[in-house]
Amino acid sequence: MITVLTGGTGGAKFVDGLSRLLPAEELTIIVNTADDYRWWGLQVSPDLDSITYMLAGILSSARGWGVEGDTFHCLQTMQKLEQPAWFSVGDRDLATHLVRTRLLAEGHRLSQATEIIAGKLGIGARILPMTDDSVETRIKTAEGELGFQEYFVRRSCRDQVHGVRFVGDSRSRPAPGALEAITAAEAVLLAPSNPVTSIGPILSVPGFSDALARTSAPVVAVSPIIGRTAVSGPAANLMAAQGLEPSIVGVVDAYRGFLDMLLVHESDAHAGRKLEREGLEVHAADILMRTNQDRLRVARSALALARRNVVSTAEVE
Repeated sequence: MITVLTGGTGGAKFVDGLSRLLPAEELTIIVNTADDYRWWGLQVSPDLDSITYMLAGILSSARGWGVEGDTFHCLQTMQKLEQPAWFSVGDRDLATHLVRTRLLAEGHRLSQATEIIAGKLGIGARILPMTDDSVETRIKTAEGELGFQEYFVRRSCRDQVHGVRFVGDSRSRPAPGALEAITAAEAVLLAPSNPVTSIGPILSVPGFSDALARTSAPVVAVSPIIGRTAVSGPAANLMAAQGLEPSIVGVVDAYRGFLDMLLVHESDAHAGRKLEREGLEVHAADILMRTNQDRLRVARSALALARRNVVSTAEVE
């Protein structure tokens, strides 16, 4: 069993690579839900949907979110009716949010609703939200606090960020089966997702960091940073706002206490050697994922590192 912690577009690409290498029943994906947003009265879970659509083979390749070939007639009509329309939800995508909202209103937990939707789309891998409780990422700016979607979509990440916090995390609990998926895993992989707003919310839920520290499985992260630049998105700025160096050093600091191995870009090999002197195992490779073959290559590299560590540990025992 391989367990992955993920969020964002980089995470979805990585999971796609893993899904092409592993039997579906051997893959468990724990997904960030602090980006969830109430839109037009509907419960939208962007990261859950990206993973679900990717595994169902219907994720938009051009946008990296939403459904391939979707139309936007509802959005256009809402604009004509002078309703909020800055959050682009397509017509086919809308169906998922309608079903999820109905299931939640009927008393299903988010994890149950996710399982139902994934089953209807023919997905064999296990997709788990990080929690069934409400946790919200709040971005601190000079203009005041913003919800993540307001910062990321509506304002296109243009605000200077002074900090990030997660509302409701201390009262939340991991979704059923999530901690067990970590402790029972052959390997735990951290996708090349934003350490602050994609993986950070998962770690803020009580129990996850402890489970990662306790598991006998190797914990391997793929860096979302190359040099001092994020592969995509605002990760570097958000890391700096949280006091983390926007580099592989900051990635290690974000995961300190449970990280065993880090997969970095070839250009960060020298910096990686410095981290190895501190006791962390670092490996350099081409981690950019521009094509489907790139996704396979990066996923294969991460799996190879983890499984080599499993074999080494077994030999010692």
